[in-house]
Amino acid sequence: MVNQSTTRAMPVPYSQRRSNAAAILQLAWDVPAFTASDGMRETGLTRSTVIALCDDLVESGWLAELADARAAGEYRKGRPARRYALRADAGVVIGVDAGPHRITATVADLFGAELGHAVEHVSRDKAESADRMALTDGVVDAALTGAGIEASRVLCITLGVPAPTDLNGTSPAAENAFWRVMNPGFAQHFVARGWAAVVENDANLAAVAEGRLGAGAGVPSYIALLSGERFGAGYVVNGQLIRGTRGGAGEMRLLNLVENVGSADGIGALLRDWVRTAKRSGNIPAGSVLHKCPLTNLDAPEVFQAADGGDVYAVQLIDWMAERLARICAILAGLLDVDRIVIAGAVAEAIDLLLERTLARLAELTHPPAPDVVASKLGSDVVSAGAVTKALAYTRDNALDLVLEDAVG
Repeated sequence: MVNQSTTRAMPVPYSQRRSNAAAILQLAWDVPAFTASDGMRETGLTRSTVIALCDDLVESGWLAELADARAAGEYRKGRPARRYALRADAGVVIGVDAGPHRITATVADLFGAELGHAVEHVSRDKAESADRMALTDGVVDAALTGAGIEASRVLCITLGVPAPTDLNGTSPAAENAFWRVMNPGFAQHFVARGWAAVVENDANLAAVAEGRLGAGAGVPSYIALLSGERFGAGYVVNGQLIRGTRGGAGEMRLLNLVENVGSADGIGALLRDWVRTAKRSGNIPAGSVLHKCPLTNLDAPEVFQAADGGDVYAVQLIDWMAERLARICAILAGLLDVDRIVIAGAVAEAIDLLLERTLARLAELTHPPAPDVVASKLGSDVVSAGAVTKALAYTRDNALDLVLEDAVG
């Protein structure tokens, strides 16, 4: 006689049910809509299990049940299949670029579509930690208001800071006062607001953005080189973001040791300093268009524009920068053997001539083949775009630990 207890369905352990629900939710993130049959095929689960899990996910607010396949014109015979889709409006994420001179916040839905955006420029008298925290809160709240989204719908916020960060979002305060100001405890602050919070180095987020949306897409190994006021690098090697033990892998203090480089000052900062120093000392030739430009208006964009127009003195400045940039790229390429270096940040929009001359010099400094060096197409929002991407990845990976406002009950 068969023992009846051996034929009775055993309860599914909570951990297994949770794992199965996570598998269904991963499928929902990857397709516009799916049926129970799609779920069975992707997960190996039974139809009844898939439907039960989908019902749970509808109740918790993650999925929406759509019109059945017959009503949608996708099914003609037999019982119409129930269809499900991830709710893009189940919650929102926020990506923040908390730079030294500008704070940007972007609100996005769960498919990454932008819903709101806000920017605040940081004056020199607002550079202390308390001011930076208040300013960041204000920009975040302005972006939410612009999107018409309540703070209670935020699932995750990711902030990019010009400082190394550990896995808890903390920067090594003992080493650098600037880092303490740039990251005044963002992770703890936004967790206290009730949100999941990720704090990451800004160059690392630029690398994330380039891999997902820009010039790093499909490239196994590349570097995103933020190049505005200071150089910062985000390394992706064989598809993996390299952070280092304390999150400092992309810090460019090593440039202090590089001959004819000597600092981590970026393209924007150096061109501005060079041309303004020349202006003050009267060393800009009278025939240069930069000679007539007021001192306070002399900046990197003016140098690039003049060089593109053939101004001899501006081209000389670009040549100096090309020598410096080629040495930096040669060092980074030699260390990591990458396929591509992406020059990122607002400065990337105007560097065609600089890249042309950098590549020529880089070929002389490296063993062939030299890495490809290209300008980012993501502009000044590259860090906030990477922050949104990182926040979405966190939400996707931790969805079942997050409580949605629209959950039933």
